Amino acid sequence: MSKDRYWRAISLDSISPDCFPNVALFLRSGGNYVLYKDPDRKFTSADFNRLERNFTEFLYVRSGDMEVLNEFMEKSLADLLAREDLGSAAKGRVLYQTSVNCVIDMFEAPETASNLARCRSMVQHIMQFVAADPHAMESLQTVIDHNFYIFAHAVQVAALSLLVHEKLFDLAPDEMADVGIGSLIHDYGMTFITSEVLEKNDALSDIEYYKVKQHTQKGYEYLKRCGNYSEVVLNIVRYHHERYDGNGYPTGIKGDDIPRSGQVAAICDVYSALIMDRAHRKASSHDDAIKTMRDEARKGAFNPELFERFVEIIAEIHPV
Repeated sequence: MSKDRYWRAISLDSISPDCFPNVALFLRSGGNYVLYKDPDRKFTSADFNRLERNFTEFLYVRSGDMEVLNEFMEKSLADLLAREDLGSAAKGRVLYQTSVNCVIDMFEAPETASNLARCRSMVQHIMQFVAADPHAMESLQTVIDHNFYIFAHAVQVAALSLLVHEKLFDLAPDEMADVGIGSLIHDYGMTFITSEVLEKNDALSDIEYYKVKQHTQKGYEYLKRCGNYSEVVLNIVRYHHERYDGNGYPTGIKGDDIPRSGQVAAICDVYSALIMDRAHRKASSHDDAIKTMRDEARKGAFNPELFERFVEIIAEIHPV
């Protein structure tokens, strides 16, 4: 097991000086983790400014300290998002970091009722932020360590899916919450794929690609057995790689046989994947991502009307 699994990256912007919990903070240098602040010392504004001047993006905590840290961040989130002295970008980064922490715990124990409750609360925060702040999606930029790509991607897909559903469909609050939860854990099945395959920088072999494609069905089957998740949640997990022309997976259904939530998730999933940095590929610009997706839409990948509505919505946050 890689030693990195014992550590969690924390964005500097998500650390509130003078009211951070008493946990040790570390810097990463040359693959090693070096103590920056011991648990008995407060993290101050001077610390924040010093690290910012040195262009430090992340500090690290031991994974064993995450329960204390998560409790603090989730309890403080509503107050932080309401602060008038914090800009939209800073709020977005705090929300992103806190959401990613929650998603990591969901992936580790999706059957735990308390994690589901935390996830539902996080969806409410994302919905409120997206609805209230015209720059919300621009602010929800990826500042998460690339080792946590799947989790950062999940938060972005959830924010996009909630935005699209809020703009296009008149859903009851419970269904909107389920859209958010399903989007946050849409890639849960990736936990059944070996790290050797997930972290491979080269092209996947046919066998490896087949294994990756199993993540939708395996995630769906496991979460269904948990018994805690609605049909909306399960549909997003199972169908977010289906394609409108029937050339997707795992079932190959097509057209409007694909549940609407699955169709929206498919579009948001591809867009997010294109605009995020990966270890083996730099992010595409918004314009290039839309061009790529439009080419795929012409070939039948997406519901044409839904895709064009998505483009209109995203254009409002990325004006040309």
